[in-house]
Amino acid sequence: MTRLAQCQRCLNSAAPPRPYNLVKENNMCGIVGAVAERDVAAILLEGLRRLEYRGYDSAGAAVINTAGELHRRRRVGKVQELADAVTAEPLPGHIGIAHTRWATHGVPSEANAHPHQSDRVAVVHNGIIENHEPLRRELQEQGYSFTSETDTEVVAHLTHSYLTAGQPLEQAVRSVIDRLEGAYALAVIDRNDPEVLFTARKGSPLVIGVGIGEHFVASDVAALLPVTREFIFLEEGDFALVRRDSLEIFDEAGKSVSRPQSTSELTANATSRGEYRHFMLKEIHEQPAVIAETLEGRISDNKVLEQSFGPKATELFAQVENVHIIACGTSYHSGMVARYWIESLAKVPCMVEIASEFRYRSPVVPKNTLFVTISQSGETADTLAALRESKRLGYLGSLAICNVPESSLVRESDTVLMTRAGPEIGVASTKAFTTQLVTLALFAITLGRKKGLNAEQEADYVQQLRSLPRAIEDVLKQEADIEKLSEAFADKHHALFLGRGAMFPIALEGALKLKEISYIHAEAYAAGELKHGPLALVDDDMPVVSVAPNDSLLEKLKSNLEEVRARGGKLFVFADGAAGMKNIDGMTVLPVPAAGEIAAPIIYIVPLQLLSYHVAVLKGTDVDQPRNLAKSVTVE
Repeated sequence: MTRLAQCQRCLNSAAPPRPYNLVKENNMCGIVGAVAERDVAAILLEGLRRLEYRGYDSAGAAVINTAGELHRRRRVGKVQELADAVTAEPLPGHIGIAHTRWATHGVPSEANAHPHQSDRVAVVHNGIIENHEPLRRELQEQGYSFTSETDTEVVAHLTHSYLTAGQPLEQAVRSVIDRLEGAYALAVIDRNDPEVLFTARKGSPLVIGVGIGEHFVASDVAALLPVTREFIFLEEGDFALVRRDSLEIFDEAGKSVSRPQSTSELTANATSRGEYRHFMLKEIHEQPAVIAETLEGRISDNKVLEQSFGPKATELFAQVENVHIIACGTSYHSGMVARYWIESLAKVPCMVEIASEFRYRSPVVPKNTLFVTISQSGETADTLAALRESKRLGYLGSLAICNVPESSLVRESDTVLMTRAGPEIGVASTKAFTTQLVTLALFAITLGRKKGLNAEQEADYVQQLRSLPRAIEDVLKQEADIEKLSEAFADKHHALFLGRGAMFPIALEGALKLKEISYIHAEAYAAGELKHGPLALVDDDMPVVSVAPNDSLLEKLKSNLEEVRARGGKLFVFADGAAGMKNIDGMTVLPVPAAGEIAAPIIYIVPLQLLSYHVAVLKGTDVDQPRNLAKSVTVE
């Protein structure tokens, strides 16, 4: 039985929600560290390879050998460049740290690459040290010379300054982190103490891998899957002393604590491409199975199981009079779709806002407003800060829609619904988006039931959700036609996407996908806005893409599309077969399965994902790691 068939069968069961498997945590840069009896260089390099999907501009590693010597290799470019350097000049040793860097302070260069070193000390760091400039001036006055433009080098020199003042490594690094402002995940080694790796986190995730007579650290579970499936997730403010045969964890107050150990059900090949040319294509094709997985155990007898949201949900949702959704990027687009559903099904006012904007204004909070955050990684800095601000502002409570069970967002929210998308390696989000939409649909239906949605209506919406895996499979069968269609975009520099109603944010997401991976300038508009400006851009050199379900707005959309044709625009329309649209001069139509109000946005994004993918392949761009972008942003 296929994975999809298994999941589809489970959709008809009344089984209670089951624990979700651990999945990756995302961050901009990547950290790997190891303490073992064996040489660790190969472990570090393989870990970095498994973090390449995040986006990075340089890589490096530092190892202490058995003679107590600290050696470092750094290279600009791909991890393979570093691997070649290590092959030419090996890094033997039983303790080491490694890093892939995505530039925030200083241009991509070998001097700016991690690890950073201060004589006996080497440091790798994710995040941003906001007070690095005064610390740099202080250290320069003490005689320290800086060889990079980075904020991280201050951590190395500051640690060295405390060590030379006589503090042991543990106390020295604790003294350092007491002075740091901003976000960080740190791993530090000292050649004078070659048995211990010090690690700490605040605002950036870190996980410790537990082996037999060896320990590992990383910013992402995926980096360590070849060597262990046993993990301990550090919590906010934690720091740890990691040795080959022991582990000590302390909380932010310095108190010794025990954190739970979890077994990941991911396998080492969970982050491999398999038969697919790119991770993005693999993840597009995984959507039928992961959507079925998202629904498993959460619907039964044509109802959404409210307990899926956790023990606080029933009481919390009953009080909701307003909803405020906060997210970034693709997650923001999923929130925009959810607004249509929430206001239609639950008749509850819903506002959707970009997290970075919410943080810096003075919002007026309506009575009994539920604060909803959406984040694939659960570590997005602006979204996390918004959640923490919401607690101060007096919101009714919080709901997190997330893919990472051990993330900060999940731990700090009142209620949670996991998306169960599994590892998503491609920077351009696909299956994470559609599973977010599914979880938001479950929320909208649940809230609607509290506000008067009747059983017949709920049954219809649940059936729409059940139909999704098969409908998306039908869309995927048209990939060859979409690939041929992509040829019309390969030499273009601009594209316009149009949609109405809940299809407007789908148009926004389609435009984002195209610009992210093909570097074609693309923007989206609500189709009714054409006459208010964007129609001036239309000519035969700018393709116009539209999504056209057979809904109450179809006739108005058709009128908008005729405005494009009348001005010589070239239309590419993904339309319901019952919409009465066909190929004519200036308009190419591709059929999409019939879908209802809830299912349509989830189905219609899939052909737009495929279109963007095949355009990018034709243009020869780096599909999985587009320039200047990272998988998740854990700094402002």
